[in-house]
Amino acid sequence: MSLNWKEIDLVLSELDLSGAQIQKIVQPSYDTLLLCTYSGRGSVDLLVCVAHGACRLHATSRPVPKSERPIRFCELLKARILNGRIASVRQLGAERIVRFDLRCKDGDYLLYARLWSGAANIILTDPSGNIADALARKPSKGEIAGGMYRPEAMIPESPPARDFSIREFADDPAPTFNERVDAHYSRSGGGASRETLLERIRARVAERRFAIESRIDELERVASSYADPDRFREIGDILMAQAGKKPAGRFVEAPDFYRGGVVHVEIEPDATMVENAASYYQKHRKARSGASDIAQELALARERAAVLDRELAGLEKEENPFVLRNYLVRVQAEKERGRKGFGGISLERDGWKILVGRSARENDALLRSHVRGNDLWLHARDYSGSYVFVKVKPGKTVPLEILVDAGTLALYYSKGRLAGRGDLYYTFVKYLRRAKDGPVGLVIPTQEKNLRIVIDETRLRSLKALIGRED
Repeated sequence: MSLNWKEIDLVLSELDLSGAQIQKIVQPSYDTLLLCTYSGRGSVDLLVCVAHGACRLHATSRPVPKSERPIRFCELLKARILNGRIASVRQLGAERIVRFDLRCKDGDYLLYARLWSGAANIILTDPSGNIADALARKPSKGEIAGGMYRPEAMIPESPPARDFSIREFADDPAPTFNERVDAHYSRSGGGASRETLLERIRARVAERRFAIESRIDELERVASSYADPDRFREIGDILMAQAGKKPAGRFVEAPDFYRGGVVHVEIEPDATMVENAASYYQKHRKARSGASDIAQELALARERAAVLDRELAGLEKEENPFVLRNYLVRVQAEKERGRKGFGGISLERDGWKILVGRSARENDALLRSHVRGNDLWLHARDYSGSYVFVKVKPGKTVPLEILVDAGTLALYYSKGRLAGRGDLYYTFVKYLRRAKDGPVGLVIPTQEKNLRIVIDETRLRSLKALIGRED
């Protein structure tokens, strides 16, 4: 609940700001402003918040961190009123509009804080009411630079009919009303309270934790299959011994002349026995060369999970809600940068960045501005759909798992999604050429290779959880 007009009067009565100099201005978030003042009577950090349901003004003793990037309204205030002095502060009648009369080196200004939930704003004007700028620009109300704001003309002569009372905020024993208000809103004052922010942080961390745990599960499964690389070669030999047979179904039963008994081998029914044997020989080579890479990726994923747990533990102990709020702003900004960098979608897995264009225009934009010749390109072979790119790293070969991730996305964002499996082209961007007089984004690959993908739902869920975020 926002402060009522009687509570605002009580807050101001405890503060002596006349003659105080504004030595610092901080805007930690869009809806909060901090004026750090000093006079011979001491320093006062005055917080003005226009968040819905928590509009208020009071002194605060809690450190307020700066925004990670400049905010328009804060920069304007720094240019106009920083180092100016507060001539007076008063509430206009019972209207929850607080007016600051300021004396600054470039002239006088009026700063209005309108603390109305749903219509709150902070507006800077000259003495005649000409608006220099507003925290929330509202053209329909004329609350923009060059508009007029004279709230004094709207103040009724009689006080409001509804009677308000001053809350005790008995949940805190602090001696002054300002201190009790500060403590109350930090703990449980609406969407900006510590409890609410922590709930949002826990949900965000749980989302990230799910993605990391899914990746760990995948890597452990691959590591398990790589634990005995010679078995792939043995199965290839067993299938070659069955070369004269025609596959009938997803499994073939054959004598295991290496380890005894009978073995049931999973195969691709639309491929020959020789082709299936070749696939197992390839798995043998990949397992021998990839075991150490998988072990390194698994250790890295486990460390990221541990870092995330330590990060959450530190945030759970943080008492300052502004620090919690800045954390959420930062992770959301990272997510938005990942989403909006090129118009498509992106994700990062174990240090490898994957870009996905979901339309002809996004595919074309990626080709023109966001990929280079040695980046890897993937596209569904028999279906129209997305171009997927893996950004290469100097001196590194794209790991098999990253290639499968990219292939899964290429198939999922194509018309082959419902089939659940399919073949893909992949080649380097430098081996693509644009189709002459073709539609936007259309390319013809050369020196392409084939990748067979079966969509794994666990892998797909973990990839979706990473979209738009960089770890």
